[in-house]
Amino acid sequence: MQVKPFKAFRFDETVVGDVGSCIAPPYDVISDTEQDQLYKKSEHNIVRLTKGKTTASDNGEHNQYTRAADYLNKWIEQGVLKQDTTETIYGYVQDFELAGTQYQRLSFVALGKLEEFGKTVKPHEQIFDKPLLDRLNLKKATTTEFGLVFMLYEDEQKIAEKIIQEAATTELLIDLIDEQDVRHRILAITDKEDIDAIAMMMNDKSCIIADGHHRYTTGLTYSKQNGNPSAEYQMLAFANISQEGLIVLATHRLVDNLENFCYEKLIDELKQNFELTELQFNSPQTKMDARQRMLAQMKAEHNNDENAFGIYCSNNAFYVAVLRNKQAMYTVSPGMSSAWRALDVSILHKLILEQLLGIDEERLARGENLEYVKDTPNAIDESISEIDKGQKQAAFFLNPVKMRQLKMVTDAGERMPQKSTYFYPKVYTGLTIQKL
Repeated sequence: MQVKPFKAFRFDETVVGDVGSCIAPPYDVISDTEQDQLYKKSEHNIVRLTKGKTTASDNGEHNQYTRAADYLNKWIEQGVLKQDTTETIYGYVQDFELAGTQYQRLSFVALGKLEEFGKTVKPHEQIFDKPLLDRLNLKKATTTEFGLVFMLYEDEQKIAEKIIQEAATTELLIDLIDEQDVRHRILAITDKEDIDAIAMMMNDKSCIIADGHHRYTTGLTYSKQNGNPSAEYQMLAFANISQEGLIVLATHRLVDNLENFCYEKLIDELKQNFELTELQFNSPQTKMDARQRMLAQMKAEHNNDENAFGIYCSNNAFYVAVLRNKQAMYTVSPGMSSAWRALDVSILHKLILEQLLGIDEERLARGENLEYVKDTPNAIDESISEIDKGQKQAAFFLNPVKMRQLKMVTDAGERMPQKSTYFYPKVYTGLTIQKL
């Protein structure tokens, strides 16, 4: 993939003070509550541009996208955002802890030549129409790329990582810790030899889109419609798949709004293709024990390359469902590769959500029966609580996709179901900005 340096716009700390108060998570993980918090955090928080509030009086001429353009122009005029003067590739270092283990993930931010999906750029997830239109409207209004598309490449020599680690010993452009205790550091790579080494290393690489499918697809669409040569390149973050700090977590599913839902019927029908383990409880302590046994069995099955799900329906029991009739996936998805059929998330969507609960692809696209829950520290307990309160009907807990599975599916030219992966931590928005 062709990459090159650029002169990013960045928040000027002499004007805004704490740059950390101006950045935000990617737009698609920001809840309404978090949106309010980010608005209050700073009058210059980038959420005003990437996920601005809407009003009842919004119309075609005055809306969140036109307001984003107004904020952007105003901030540039006021010096809130200032463009770097040197062509730069930006090193991006994230230090974080997960389950008591310390990790470090290295990536670099550069402009990448937009390519149609195929040999060079491989998507791994299905996408939705509504977010595509949203991102396209924002880009048309601002002619600017705010968020990072997270790309994976493979380089066993770790050329970029060595350059990033060396640059990290010099003065940092940004050094901050977010609300999840993840440390984000941005550093400048301006030496021509280093830039050329990264560009040469990437020249024959293919990339998998790990996060930001809608943003990348928006860039492709915009470049075709706009005709501006500079729109052929988009700001992307690249991470080497050959590093320990590349962590993939699961995304769980909560089911709701199903007419005539009956958990007894669901459990009974699951036995056609799955082996079920029932973990009953009758007190808060035994409930906690059953929960832990469910998670432990799920992990053990996952480590043995079995397909297993945790299930909770508020009937004083947790369940572990392990696929035993693997032929069932050939019946429901004969045109897909064996790698795709072996994915936990594919099995859940085809054999359980679609066949047993009637949540087909059309209903998935409408988003009326399924909520996606990223595997944050409290995600499972909060999901259980929603079931107990009657706010949701059933919870399906998943193991994370393995990196080799991701590579096999994308190499086959296929996409996983929506929200199959959760790369942790997220690459933040507002650290660098690309204005066309």
